[in-house]
Formats: sequence, C-alpha cells, structure tokens
Amino acid sequence: MALEDGQEYLVWPTDRAAYARLARMLSAARMAGEKDECRIPRDALVAAAEGQVMAMLPPDAPAEDFAQRLHRDAEAMRRTLALPIFLAAHHRFAGDDRQRLRVLSAMAGSARAGLLAAGGVRMHAASRRRLADVVAAIRLGVTVDALGFHASTNAEAHLKSGAEMRRLFAGHEEAVEATSCVVEACCFSLRNLSYEYPEEILDEGLSAQQTLERRVAEAVREKWPGGTPEKVARQIAEEMELIARKDYAAYFLTVHEIVRFARSKDILCQGRGSAANSAVCYVLGITSVDPSKHRLLFARFLSDARGEPPDIDIDFEHERREEVIQHIYQRYGRDRAALTATLIRYRTRSAVREVGKAMGLSEDITGSLAKASWHDGMDGLRDVARSEGLNPEADPRLGMALDLAEELHGFPRHLATHVGGFVITRGKLTELAIVTKAAMKNRHTVEWDKDDIGVLQMLKVDVLGLGMLSCIRRAFDLLRRYEGVDHSLQSVPQDEAETYAMLARGDSLGVFQVESRAQMNMLPRMRPREYYDLVIQVAIVRPGPIQGDMVNPYLRRRTNREPVEYAKPELKEVLEKTLGVPLFQEQAMEMAIVAAGFTPARADELRRSMASFKHDGKLHLFEAEFVGGMIARGYEPDFAKRCFKQIEGFGGYGFPESHAASFAQLVYISARIKCHHPAVFAAALLNSQPMGFYAPAQIVRDAREHGVAVRAADVTASDWDCTLEKEGEGWALRLGLRLVSGLSWEDGERIVALRPHVSPAALAKAGLSRQALDVLARADAFRGLGLDRRHALWEAAAVERAVLPPLPLFVAAEAAPRLPAETRGEETVLDYGATGLTLRAHPLALLRDQLAGLGLRDSRAVTAARQGQRIRTAGLVLVRQRPGTAKGVVFFTLEDEFGTVNLVLHAQAVAANRSPVVAARLLLAEGRVERHEEGAVPIVHLVGQRLEDRSDLLDGLHLLGGMRLPLARADEIARGTDHRPDPRAVRIPGSRDWH
Repeated sequence: MALEDGQEYLVWPTDRAAYARLARMLSAARMAGEKDECRIPRDALVAAAEGQVMAMLPPDAPAEDFAQRLHRDAEAMRRTLALPIFLAAHHRFAGDDRQRLRVLSAMAGSARAGLLAAGGVRMHAASRRRLADVVAAIRLGVTVDALGFHASTNAEAHLKSGAEMRRLFAGHEEAVEATSCVVEACCFSLRNLSYEYPEEILDEGLSAQQTLERRVAEAVREKWPGGTPEKVARQIAEEMELIARKDYAAYFLTVHEIVRFARSKDILCQGRGSAANSAVCYVLGITSVDPSKHRLLFARFLSDARGEPPDIDIDFEHERREEVIQHIYQRYGRDRAALTATLIRYRTRSAVREVGKAMGLSEDITGSLAKASWHDGMDGLRDVARSEGLNPEADPRLGMALDLAEELHGFPRHLATHVGGFVITRGKLTELAIVTKAAMKNRHTVEWDKDDIGVLQMLKVDVLGLGMLSCIRRAFDLLRRYEGVDHSLQSVPQDEAETYAMLARGDSLGVFQVESRAQMNMLPRMRPREYYDLVIQVAIVRPGPIQGDMVNPYLRRRTNREPVEYAKPELKEVLEKTLGVPLFQEQAMEMAIVAAGFTPARADELRRSMASFKHDGKLHLFEAEFVGGMIARGYEPDFAKRCFKQIEGFGGYGFPESHAASFAQLVYISARIKCHHPAVFAAALLNSQPMGFYAPAQIVRDAREHGVAVRAADVTASDWDCTLEKEGEGWALRLGLRLVSGLSWEDGERIVALRPHVSPAALAKAGLSRQALDVLARADAFRGLGLDRRHALWEAAAVERAVLPPLPLFVAAEAAPRLPAETRGEETVLDYGATGLTLRAHPLALLRDQLAGLGLRDSRAVTAARQGQRIRTAGLVLVRQRPGTAKGVVFFTLEDEFGTVNLVLHAQAVAANRSPVVAARLLLAEGRVERHEEGAVPIVHLVGQRLEDRSDLLDGLHLLGGMRLPLARADEIARGTDHRPDPRAVRIPGSRDWH
C-alpha cells in the first residue's frame, strides 16, 4: 500500500483481528476520498499495525532520509507488529545489485529491521514483458514510445524459484529465510471470516426461526383463508425444517424486509431464479410462482449439500430501484451494507482500442479495427485487419499490436459495481472487506467480485432493476387515469384466448422476453394456449435446449407429428408436462434422482456442474454414475447415454423452470396489455425507454399497425411523458416531449406549466434557453402554434435578437421572411435527427424508385416469395444479433416502408461480407428464401449470400422529395455541388446490436 506521502509498504495480517484493523483502515481511506482515491496517512497505518507483518519498499536510490524513515517506523511499530519491520529488497538487474543489497542490509541492521527477499514481480513469465509495458502505457495514458523510465528495463521481473532467489541473494541468505518466517507468522486465511446475519429483521423477543415461522403462518392464512392445500402445507413444513437446520431464517427475513419496504412504497417487484422453487418465498410474497399450481423442486434452491446460503434475485421497477438501494443503506448503515463488485475483463473491442492507442496506431485505424471486431471471440485479429484493407505482415507495429490485443483479451480491466448484489452484515462490513465509494453518487461497493462473495458464504441479495416492471407500472397508471381500470400484477385476468392468439401470430414486439426475432419465429410454431406454454416459450429459445437437440423433438410431439413416449412410469411424472423432452434444469435433476438413483444433494452437485462445465470440466465425472445408475434400474444403455447427452447439452445455458415461470407471468401481463390496450402499451414502452430490442421508431410503427393514431410531440398538447387523447371510441397516442433530443425534464415541465400561454417568447421568459427553443423547433414541436420547423427556428432566433434593440437598418428585415417549404426528404431526416422517429414518409419510401431501379424488391415480396426463391431486397438495419452459441451465424432485422425482413447470415457469408455486416445502416441483401408453413403464420427468412452497404443513399435523403425550380432565361447555369457540410443531412439512428 502507498501512503499519501508516497512511501510504500507490504502488509500481511497474521490473524482475524489484524485483518479487521487493516480492512477498516483501508475502507476509511477509500470512503473519505473520491472514487479510486485511497489517502492513507502514516498515523492510520501505525494505529492499524497491531498483529501485522510489514515490510517497507525502498526507493530506487535509498538515501539518508529513507534510512531515518525506516528507523522511525521500526521504533513506532516495534511493540505492535507481529514481527520486527522488514526492509524489502529485490534485484533490479541494473549492474549495481550487490552494492545496493549491502546498503539496504546496513540500513536494516541500523534500524533493527530485517532484510526480506522480494521479487519485484510484474509478470508470471519473462515472455509477458511486452504486454506488461503495453499495460503500463494504458494505465498511464501514454504510448509505449513515451513510457520512458516506466518501461521495463529487462524481462527479469517475473516469478523465480527458491533456488534462483538464493543464488541472487548469495551473501544475504537471511533475506530469503525471512520469507519463511513471514509465511509461518501469517496464520490468517479468508476462510477465517465468519458471516453473521443482521438482527433488525427480527420480531421483538423472538429468534430468527421463530420470527420466520410466525410470518409464514400469517401469510398462509391470508393466502388460503379456507385452508392450505395439503401439497403446499407439506412443502412448507419440509422447507421450514431445512431452513432451521441450515440456520437460514435470517436470510429469508432480510429479503422479506426489502420486499415489504418496496410494497409499502407501491414499487412493483417480483423474485425470480431458483427462489421461485420455494413455497416459503411464495407465501411471503417474494416470488409469484404458486406451489399449488406448479411442481417445484426445492433442492434446486436449497439443499443439505449446499455449503453456501441460497441466492434470491428480486426484480424492481428499474426507475425506482434506487429508492430500494438507498433504503438498505439507511436501514443498515454504509459500514454494514454495500453493493458487490463485478470484474470487467478485456473484450475484443476494448483490447483493440486500448492496445492500438498504446502502440501509437492512428485513431482511424484503431476505430476501424474495433468496429470490425464487433463481437467477442471472433476469428484472429490479423484476419480482421486484412478484411479492412490493412496488411499486418507488412507493418510490424500493426502486427505486434494485433498480437498483443489478442494476448490481452480476457485480462481483468477494472472493477465495476454489480447490477444489484447487496451484502448486508450484523457487524461492521468494513472489518470483513474493503468498502469503497462507487462512481455513482451515494453508492458504496465491496472490492470483491460477486463470485468471491459466494465462495466466502456471505449473504447476497440481488436487488435488480427490470425495465418491464417499470413499463407495466406505467401501463397500470395509464389504465387507471384514462379508463378507470385498476390492476396489479395479481389481478390481471388470466388465460385469455385473445391474448394467446396474438402471441401465436408472433405479434410480440415489446412483449417481455418474447420480442426477439428468434422468439417471434418460435411463437407461431409453439402456438401458446395457456400459461405453462409461456413458461416453455421463455425457456426453449435458449442455447441449452437448442444444443441438447430438444427443441425440434418437443415441437414435433406438440403438433402430434411424433408420439410421446416414456421409458418408464417414473420418467412420465418428471417429463410429462414437457412431452417427454427435458427442457429445464430441474427436470435434469429429477431424472438423476428418479432414474439414476442420485440423492437430492448429489443431483444438486450435478446441476452445479452443468452450470459451469465449460469452465471446470467436471460434468464428465458424473457420466459413469448417471449412466450406470440408469442401467442398474433397468434402462437401456443407449437410452441412458442419450439422456446424459441431453444434460450435457444444457451446459452453462440450461434454464431453470422456476425462472421461466416467474418471467412467464410478466410475458402474459405485458402481452395482454398490448392485445387489449395497444395505445397504453406503446405509451408505457416509450415512457420506459431505453429498454428492449426496439427503438422508439419501431414501437410507434407497431402501434400504428395496430390501429393506434399517433400524434406528434407538440408544445401545446404534449406532456413530458407520452399520453393518450380521445380518438373516436378509442385512444390516440400523443408523443411526449421526452422524445425531443436535447430537451431536459425541467424544460419540459416549464412548457407544461405555461399552458395555454405557450409561445417561443413566453418560453424564453420562463427560462428556456435558446438551445432548448432550437431543439423544440427542430423537432417540429411548434406546429400547434401554426409554426412549421423553419418558421419556428426563425422565431427562436427572433427571441434572442429581441434581447438587444435592432439597428434601424435591419428593422424592416425583422418580419418573418418567406421561407421555402421542406422537401419530404428533409422532413424525414430532420424528424429522425430531432426525435429518433418520423410520422411522415419512411426513408425507404423516398428511396423506392432508386431501389427498384437496382432490381430490389420490398419486404412484401420477400414475405410472399416461395421456398428457395432467390431475391434481392434492402432495408434499414434495426437489429444485429450474434448469439454466442450460434456457431458464427448473424441475424439481422431489416426494415422498409412495408415491414421487416429476417436476414440470416451463416459464418461463411459473414466472413465474405464483413464490412457491410459490421457497418451498414442501409443494407442490400441477396439470398435464398426459406419458408416454413407449419406455424400459425408463415415464417420467412432470407438466407443472405451477397451484401452491399448502401448507407450512402441515406446521406442524400434530405435532397429527395422536393421540387426543382425551373431556370429563368436570365439565369446563367445551374451551379455545381456545394461541398460544405449540409446541416440538413442528419444521420438516421443506427441499429441496436446484441452479442
């Protein structure tokens, strides 16, 4: 550690108490300054010295002032340190090491300190020297050419053997032996940390178990006033017995307290994950999966064999989650509660950018390479460079930068705040771990990765934000305001045929969890008819079922094209609801129990290996036991091996049924709102942005396709949020001022407060800046005042001119001039630039004549094309997706004025068309149509083979749709192109990319 005066020390705590003092001191230093600051005064180090082993690090040229400092520190801490202070020494291989060791040894002897052999290690092996210098350059924000004395002078700063260290310290062997003394003195291990649950959650006079039993009993009576179903009562009793045995009651109470606070503030929340297997979590209101209607596997959540506390994830409205976070801080204190950290590693793009900059590559080259490396785990970077027209073989610096970027890939980059994992303790958390300020105001984090928290068996509650809960809350508020309908998550009418029919058509844009292109294509094949179909729908479009070859067998059985068979009756009980095909982690565990003879604890070990086999390779260790167990119970060997292969297919991607069941509730609720209240649903989605796959332009387009009249944002009618206005017997959607790019919420509220006396002058008088008036004018938001975009801009400028009296010469010019009308192209691109969408002509409608001249068909032609037909089309790139398990396949969603096209690019096509795949905003695609008719509606894909980036057509869009003025006889010629930047050439928003 480095003190604020620059002196550095190595410190090792010898016991639990010494570790607590060290952690408390470092936490105080971290929390006192800004993020990433750690100002430690010498007095604080001296005060925390008891029980520590400490070594001072000498400067490069130790002089008399350092010798005096060593003497002062040795005397100040002699009675508190576990061992006399050491002076650490390492070989610098600078030619003077023997002389330097003699000087340091003399200084240590004079101060009655010990000499300690250190390595000065920067890398594990000498081959990492180049990378170490690059990392140093990244850290310092300079190029490797400018590193100077920060660069490694040689490659010797790596780990060395004991024999090598003894050779280097010949004549000072006591320095090497001292390292053994340090190891022997330091008996502390992180395993010595013992976690204790907070006590605030207990009822007065009761233990944690008694408090939990009382609350569960009260909740059961409230849920089932007529009597608890026998199945549920039995499961609750079994769970409570295990909770008591594991002493986890306080954990459930802590989570329950957080949920109770959220409900008291009317914040929507819902637990998910394996906790949905718990009947106790259900009755306490933590989760929403009813155990009386579903078969739950509690061992998936908690078992005797699990050595760590359970893990409960709770989703809250993402816009109100901060209220919950601050409540936890206030209730338990910032020295007892903190968010966990998460370790961010270098991915391809970040490695390319930072290494390229450190190596001195130009910004255009690093930008081009990073953009081309748009997904992680792609082919070698040298191939990427060649595809961008670069030659890494001919340019040694470029080639070295690419090699080093590949080497850096996967390295730790920085610690970030976890999305919501909270650690809460009874005593001081600052004595268990280092707590530091986060970048976000009023946030503190533990400097440990979330996975470390689990290994140390510390309570972690995931307080997560879910955009769809915010959207549903807004939808409920709109329904209450405009239709007088009062709903909660529990009161929405269930099992409605019309809602399921909408989903079966794949009409699910914006619907939770089923709005991706893959889900939209699966819905017509699944044809969901009831709630459990949605549970399967959420889980089936996942890598696990796909890799395990479970999707097609399930669909064939669902449509009666394949018989449903069970090898034995006990498997029917496990697999009947998924037609004999295992789709969930819980089913894999149950198969292990009933068919292979695993205990529940052993089945949970199998499940944990399933979730991590790609990392630790332990799943194969269960194969002999699983297959052998099934054969011993009379199953055919081939069938047993096939079952295990299916389990292997889950890998790290198997989806818990409990998780899918929790999400399915929100799928149905969001789908029902969309089905019956499309204007409400669109408004709620827009008011909850950013969230989901689709941008506001696609949400508005979908609403119009569902018969919703959409009215533009207007200062005379729009609130900050999108609202509804009466339209005949239904409702129109009025776009809110929130969609006006560059307008603040405060300015939006000022506009609403001024009504009905809104005008540019009145808005300026109310405090709106010229910039705010300009962005409103560019958004065409003054139409309600009779001002089009150009006249509104003139008026906004006039307001500013009115501040100073005009000169007499210009008084006559102050009247509004005759401004030319905008072309249709200008209207479209300026709308996009100001609000991200347009209610006027679609960009491709303006380009249709040009596209037709290129032989390109529109999306209607693609939808109607026959199987195998070759076709050429074009569209705006809305979404790019490259799933990590899709074997290099990239999925595009293209949009034109008539609809969308699903474009599929296999790895070979991606490699051949890398540049347009990465960069195109307007993509021309030629390929073969694949058509599947077995669903409720046809599913059509275009398998792309040749691509062309024609984004250049969008750049001239503002010139289209206008009227060319005829030349008078006196006009000389039509002048050539003005090459100055055209302010009307606004860039159409890009795609949303998902990797």
